[in-house]
Amino acid sequence: MPFGSAGFPSGVSSESEIIRNKRKQMMERYLEVSQEAGAALFSRNIAGPVVMLNLLRFRAVADYSPTPELAPPAPISGAEAFQKYMDHTEPFLKESGGEILFLGKGGSYLIGPQAEQWDFVMLIRQNSLADFMAFSSNQAYLVGLGHRTAALEDSRLLPLVAAQAATE
Repeated sequence: MPFGSAGFPSGVSSESEIIRNKRKQMMERYLEVSQEAGAALFSRNIAGPVVMLNLLRFRAVADYSPTPELAPPAPISGAEAFQKYMDHTEPFLKESGGEILFLGKGGSYLIGPQAEQWDFVMLIRQNSLADFMAFSSNQAYLVGLGHRTAALEDSRLLPLVAAQAATE
């Protein structure tokens, strides 16, 4: 990384600017896959199964404003909206050859930033990236995706592969 005359990375003028940028990154929400991240995943040329580690933080009250047609008659919690998403999604996941390996409650890290907490954790297995892509682009599945968006305050999705596959 090139450094400027003050010893900071080029384009950064002060330590306070570095701190502001870090805070901005920490406050940023991640709810959808970016084109860059999707391209990077497929460029890994993963052969075989992939397990998706999902870290989820729910909204106190689900926000259905982007998809009012999915909104229940009365307000519900983010956790309840996510359950609606899971109920809708599970048949499509199974149809694609995927399976739920683990569902669990989250909390604070034992090692990691204490301010970052997750309400729910999932491990979802797909037989291949092609199967994952077929599942995630299935039009019938996409109809219920608004429940997930309404439910989540923030999320992380980390694709995992078996250690031997990762070194090939």
